[in-house]
Amino acid sequence: MKLLNINNEYAEDILLWNQLRAGDEEAFSLLFEKYYKTLVKYGRTLLDDFDMVQDCVQDVFVDLWKYRYSLKEANVIKAYLLSSVRKRIARLYERDHIFSKSKGIDSIEFSFDFCIEDRLIAKEVLSEKVRQLNLLINGLPSRQKEALYLRYHQNLSVDQVADVLNLNYQSTKNLLHRIILLLRKNFPTAIIYLFAKISSNYYFFS
Repeated sequence: MKLLNINNEYAEDILLWNQLRAGDEEAFSLLFEKYYKTLVKYGRTLLDDFDMVQDCVQDVFVDLWKYRYSLKEANVIKAYLLSSVRKRIARLYERDHIFSKSKGIDSIEFSFDFCIEDRLIAKEVLSEKVRQLNLLINGLPSRQKEALYLRYHQNLSVDQVADVLNLNYQSTKNLLHRIILLLRKNFPTAIIYLFAKISSNYYFFS
């Protein structure tokens, strides 16, 4: 059922995208309403300034409408929008780097706290394992956390994660593989399976 829903969502997004490219204002509004909050939430993991993040997201949509007739085909609209927001925020850091010598976006801490819920876990020992798993995941290097976020929370494929992070496919695959190896090293297979089930992300290990 989840796979069917995801496929339907992709098909709906592509339809809206193509309608936007044809100048359909209603399609633009529907994409805005669907993804605005998601994009702001992602932007907040990269930039701790709510107003600036909102400005970046709004600028992305302004450009979408402004250049609607020259937009290219996109297979996964969510990945395209997430990537656009990340690039917009990267420009802010690059500009800031010139004037104030701040760090670039790849050096910024990815500030998102993963929380694998344990409300469905009956045994206390499993609950403690999940707590330890949360600690381990939240202690990952920033780039690994961001890759995991895009896979775990946004259900992007490895290709799509690579596009958002501006990495090649193999580097992204290796990055995610290192996370899986670390989790398997520290937790038994049953706990990793539990993590996958709770996340409801059946593509995480593919």
